[in-house]
Amino acid sequence: MTLVILAAGMGSRYGGLKQVDPITPHGEFIIDYSIYDAIRAGFDKVVFLVKKENLSIFKETIADRIAPYVKIEFAFQALDMLPAGFVPPADRVKPWGTAHAVLCCEEAVAGDNFAVINADDFYGREAFVSMAKVLKGDCQGHYWMAGYVLDNTLTDKGSVARGVCKTENGMLVSIEEHTKIYREGDGVFCNGEGEPHPLDPKSPVSMNFFGFGGDVFDVFKEEFVHFLKEKGNEPKAEFFIPLALSGAMAKGKCRVEVFGTDAKWFGVTYAADKPEVQSKLKALTEAGVYPDGLWR
Repeated sequence: MTLVILAAGMGSRYGGLKQVDPITPHGEFIIDYSIYDAIRAGFDKVVFLVKKENLSIFKETIADRIAPYVKIEFAFQALDMLPAGFVPPADRVKPWGTAHAVLCCEEAVAGDNFAVINADDFYGREAFVSMAKVLKGDCQGHYWMAGYVLDNTLTDKGSVARGVCKTENGMLVSIEEHTKIYREGDGVFCNGEGEPHPLDPKSPVSMNFFGFGGDVFDVFKEEFVHFLKEKGNEPKAEFFIPLALSGAMAKGKCRVEVFGTDAKWFGVTYAADKPEVQSKLKALTEAGVYPDGLWR
């Protein structure tokens, strides 16, 4: 099984390349914990999706550290990696989004069942164990998503973007993207295009932890062409995984099963999140969940 780690973003709200910002006294990053948990769950290959200009720093830090334990490959995301007949608009700067990032990993994944995660999020061991279990089966047209409790995924340092999910009988019906979710008092709110409105803090949300079969590349390619025809000239429009899945589900091309987790997500959305993340990882280490030095 393959773990695809999306690490092409620069972390604009964080203020730097947060994916390789040491978070422990041993120089480990959040990404180390995801890889450690994935290997223990049965994943045997890691594909890093990065920008070419950041390749050397990933090789010199995280890749060299984990090379004795797992197979490593790199894939790259670039604006001009588009289907035939399409070119990026001259004023586009942002990458095309997470579903496009997945497409850029097709050759490296090589038809394997695989999971996708963000590089800067801590997901918890339980989620990797659950994902590995389902990926050992037939995932052609039947994909998977780890569903986190919204209230367990917020930071007190600012707003976050989350995909709020609607499910029926364990199957994903829809994901509604909200870009500004925040706590205020005892409630959770979303401040979108209009007035702020409350959200159910117990709602399941996507943290971009998905499991796919190798057929997903053909599914996403079809949806990407549709996206480019509709929004390809918009300099900031992004082809997100939930958008691709929504289109494919509407056409009957796939279905997505959601397994819930009560794990407490944490990450470094903002630089001010770092001390709290360090404190939580230290507590997990002291509790024996992780060794003091993952790769020692």
